[in-house]
Amino acid sequence: MRKVFSEINTRTYWRKIWLSLAEAQSSYGLVSKEEIKDLKSKVTEDHIDLKRSHEIEGKIRHDLMAEIKTYAEQAPIGGGKIHLGATSADIEDNVDIIKFIQALDIILTRLINSLNSLSNNITKYSDLPCIAWTHLQPAEPTTLGYRFANYAQDILLDIISIENLKKDFLKSKGLKGAVGTSAGYKQLLKEKANPRNLEAKVMQQLGLDVFPVTTQTYPRKVDHLILSVLSSISQSIHKFGLDIRILQSPVFGELSEPLGKSQVGSSTMAFKQNPITLERMCSLARYVSTLPNVTFMNASFNILERTLDDSANRRIIIPEAFLVIDECLTLYNKIISNIIINKVRIKQNLERFGIFAATEAILMEMVKKGEDRQNIHEKLRLLSFKAWEDVANGKENPLKYLIMNDPQIKGSISLVMLEELLNSSNYTGDAINRTKLFVSKSIEPILLKYKERIGIKSKVYY
Repeated sequence: MRKVFSEINTRTYWRKIWLSLAEAQSSYGLVSKEEIKDLKSKVTEDHIDLKRSHEIEGKIRHDLMAEIKTYAEQAPIGGGKIHLGATSADIEDNVDIIKFIQALDIILTRLINSLNSLSNNITKYSDLPCIAWTHLQPAEPTTLGYRFANYAQDILLDIISIENLKKDFLKSKGLKGAVGTSAGYKQLLKEKANPRNLEAKVMQQLGLDVFPVTTQTYPRKVDHLILSVLSSISQSIHKFGLDIRILQSPVFGELSEPLGKSQVGSSTMAFKQNPITLERMCSLARYVSTLPNVTFMNASFNILERTLDDSANRRIIIPEAFLVIDECLTLYNKIISNIIINKVRIKQNLERFGIFAATEAILMEMVKKGEDRQNIHEKLRLLSFKAWEDVANGKENPLKYLIMNDPQIKGSISLVMLEELLNSSNYTGDAINRTKLFVSKSIEPILLKYKERIGIKSKVYY
């Protein structure tokens, strides 16, 4: 990702577009073969001279023109034809789209690997019951695999968003000149060809689709769509990270990020086992979530055929957004691949709180036997609140015995059935089947589609 947005890579692509433009123009007799040969000899990254280009830029205060002059100095035969008919955005905007395509491809690979790691855990823990939490209060049981499936579904939506973005919206400006009318190209070509023919030759060589109409730039709405997709990914990352941070708290104690043997949690509290990787991941994700607002303003304040007040912030926020999401997904995959599962605490929490959820099964059974739903609901509410008092005071949960000894309930439901109904491990609904179906119908087709990307790793930068 660093290479994609590096200055050397950017300027190399500028030169490749200048060369492609010159080659297309040569077919109309505007550039000679000798000039093309000279330009082609100085087009690789080995020939990028940042020192010289920055020296020129310091005088003329225009980075693209500085690179043109540097390129022309190196290619004295063909240098006089560089950028013929073009405006800066004809070069810069097309290169931006190339970089965005490459960057999104990297993010897609990170998402696929995270999805694959999630899938492994979904399958492994598809039938492990655990207490679910709503409003940060114990709710009904679920399975750990089903919980992981919800994180995977978020990642799946992000994968689909990237696919749609690449398919429908990543088009370039093409070659349309200063205000999008291709006036300069038409003047050059005269009767030899339509400017659209020249544009098509160059874009075909670059492998880019083009917008049919533009101003001086491609629609800045594209930036907003890209940052919105990256923000969506950051939401998936933050949701997962925050949940695991909560479950790592000793109060819950069910899951944990992988912890190093020598990891220090606090400079004073030596006992601390802080979720530092998850916290860093959430911190970075939160930053990306704010960036679509900037691209909204860039697009909506881009007055008439263009203003330049988007340029400075675009150079910062777009590369940073990609770099941050790349880092976050690398951390995400590292965490979910090595996540620590505390089955003892999962079982303890289920046994302590799951019995409350079992009251719904009692309610359903009593109504089936002819009892009034509202009356039974009130009875179970009162019994539950009585049990909560004991739980809050550190005592064992007495709800099972309160229910089994209630005259009305035990008069309608046998003790054997009550034992079965009050076993909260059995009250996970259709979670196991849904989880397995989700993996086979939704996850596996995507993993099969991108199987060559699975296992591709990235460094984690600290």
